[in-house]
Amino acid sequence: MILKCTHRYTHTHGYTQTHGRRSFGYLKFTLDQYVESDYTVVYFHYGLRSSNKPSMRWLRDAYKEFDRKYKKNLKALYVVHPTNFIRIMWNIFKPLISHKFGKKLTYVNYLAELRDHLDYDQLIIPPDVKRHDEKLRANQKGGPPPSVKAPPPRPPLPTQQFGVSLQYIRDKNNGVLIPPVMTQTVSFIKEKGLHTEGIFRRSVRVQLIKDIKKLYNLGKPVDFEQYGDVHVPAVILKTFLRELPEPLLTFAVYDRILDITRVESSLRVSTCKHIVESLAEPSYIVLKYLFCFLNMVSQQSIENKMSPSNLACVFGVNLARPPQGTVSLGALTPLNIFTELLVEHYSTIFGCRCPVAQVLP
Repeated sequence: MILKCTHRYTHTHGYTQTHGRRSFGYLKFTLDQYVESDYTVVYFHYGLRSSNKPSMRWLRDAYKEFDRKYKKNLKALYVVHPTNFIRIMWNIFKPLISHKFGKKLTYVNYLAELRDHLDYDQLIIPPDVKRHDEKLRANQKGGPPPSVKAPPPRPPLPTQQFGVSLQYIRDKNNGVLIPPVMTQTVSFIKEKGLHTEGIFRRSVRVQLIKDIKKLYNLGKPVDFEQYGDVHVPAVILKTFLRELPEPLLTFAVYDRILDITRVESSLRVSTCKHIVESLAEPSYIVLKYLFCFLNMVSQQSIENKMSPSNLACVFGVNLARPPQGTVSLGALTPLNIFTELLVEHYSTIFGCRCPVAQVLP
């Protein structure tokens, strides 16, 4: 998830000015760290004034500069506190914007509305934006401003699959070691998608993912054949891993993973092996199942273009994160290196520890 705040913009007359170029270059640099995976952009529009407003030419050039590389994996673009200016600009550029990209835009009038779309508590919202939101809500007619406090959490359903722990899933599914979402998505992709170019790198309609998650959480059957798109189960698998309350590579080993870049290259595989073998058996079994499958995918990289490195870019951020906050830009490189080693050297890293109860795809 990437946040962009305009209240920090300083005076610039557009793309040709030094500040404009630097701002644009920094934005591209930031996006380059994420665009190989599904990502979301939240744009806080508050603070844009005549003194720091980009020119029409800058906006046009900026849109042209962001080629398909940046657009294909963008899941959603949320524009928070939109003004008439931003709505007019959107209408002006609409003929130049693809219909598919246009469907990703959502206007959000108040911060409270973001809770309907994403994990609000993950957002680092500038104080100025929060104060602006409070003023907007206070000026609302017809009653008191809506509360932005989170509603009390609902207890998970007995059939819940997303957003609950691996232990919860085991307890509610007769002790099954591999979550049903994983076995079903992996089995389908193994049969139908190992040779599909760009598997795990394509995005799918957000609403479709929400609908499938709901089916799983209600304990209803999911038939991936009916969607006619092998990228659907691929996105579902990534989503499941990303929404685990504790990631598959647990909080306890996060700092050790980040230290992989300090380890001599010849010792990195053995270091990964030690870290992975330190996991509790239930987590280890699920992790081994996943990387056995990802190793299979990488073996077809001539056709599917998903080398260990490309798979690492996609899965790294979904497998590990700090106990508080989100993965920083600086953590992406060690996370990807660690994940790439697990894919490429699967047999060496996972070969020695073979639990009696292990399951492989």
